[in-house]
Amino acid sequence: MRTTILAVTGLALLAAGCATATPATPTPAANAAAVLTVWADDSRARPLQDLAVAFQKARGVQVKIVQKSMGGLRDDFISQAPSGQGPDLIAGPHDWLGKLVQNGVVAPIDLGATASAFPKLALDAMRYEGQTYGLPYAIESVALLRNTKLAPKRPQTFGELVADGQKLVRDGKADFPVGLPVDPKAGSPYHLYPLQTSFGSSVFDGGKLGIDDKGGLTFAAYLRRLAEAKVISTSLSGEIATDAFREGRTPYLVTGPWDAPALARSGLAFSVEPVPPAGDQPARPFVGVQGFYVSAKSANPILANDFLLNFLATPDAQRELYAAGGRPPALTSVREELRGDLVLTGFTEAALAGSPAPNVPAMDAVWGDWGLSQLAIITGDGDPAKLTRDAADRIRAKIAN
Repeated sequence: MRTTILAVTGLALLAAGCATATPATPTPAANAAAVLTVWADDSRARPLQDLAVAFQKARGVQVKIVQKSMGGLRDDFISQAPSGQGPDLIAGPHDWLGKLVQNGVVAPIDLGATASAFPKLALDAMRYEGQTYGLPYAIESVALLRNTKLAPKRPQTFGELVADGQKLVRDGKADFPVGLPVDPKAGSPYHLYPLQTSFGSSVFDGGKLGIDDKGGLTFAAYLRRLAEAKVISTSLSGEIATDAFREGRTPYLVTGPWDAPALARSGLAFSVEPVPPAGDQPARPFVGVQGFYVSAKSANPILANDFLLNFLATPDAQRELYAAGGRPPALTSVREELRGDLVLTGFTEAALAGSPAPNVPAMDAVWGDWGLSQLAIITGDGDPAKLTRDAADRIRAKIAN
């Protein structure tokens, strides 16, 4: 079993409470000795502090917010939870889920009627093997940022975008046709994925690795052509591409909502829209869903679920988390409130057109070889089709797929 008897009992009581509205909880006096611990990174810790104060006032329970580095949070949780030394809840992305479930450290949750307040995409991301494990609070994906002065017309295809960008470079009005970031050591499967899907290729198709299918090989050849035309380069990292866009040296940038607040503060006039397709199918970016998980080893599962459903799933909480991090809120009602924000609306449109990044443990074995094969294609170190097939064979050997 992935949960302790205590956690299962707590969830059963919680489910009964959800049928009315609020999970049944002990009185504040009975909760006086209880302490809930939440692990979160710096972008979430501050708004969570305010929610912790509200929970303590309402329930008589102290909530301790522990700020952790995002890079080590998942693995620290996996190593500490089994001994009871970990937190009661954690904040993190949905693609951690498979590994968390595999290690038995997160408990299923029952969102009850609350589920209808979220888009299907966000709920699907938080499910694994038929069960829901996380409460969504934000959705994100890459989108196309367009300098509306340099490029006043929205491109309908990536080919049109490239042609417009190249003309601006030829006319001396830009240095780069498009800011399409490439990590010089790891490649850029995440940023390139919308283009790959527009050729009909996805990382997993029916549970099987698909990066070397017909569409994947067509995309590989296209990627080489972009490199040969100097549209994409290993010298254009994420930081350099973002700086070039902010400084008006490229008309387009492919990035996520994490860069938008700083760009908006710069005074640059830009729009946000979905990445246009390079192939004949829609471009579908990877969608990340940020959320909260309850530890399967929590000593206070009823209180943890109460905090989750009645304090973190509220419009006020999701507004505060949005204000702190800039990612589109998962709650549909809050996004609708903010639809006058064209940057938020653009990122929301892009995300809702995508598909959740796989949350299976096998993805840990995919990124490295996939990215290195794309890097070799961009730098011209071999035949694109062979590089893609060889990478896929190495990945299959690792995941037995």
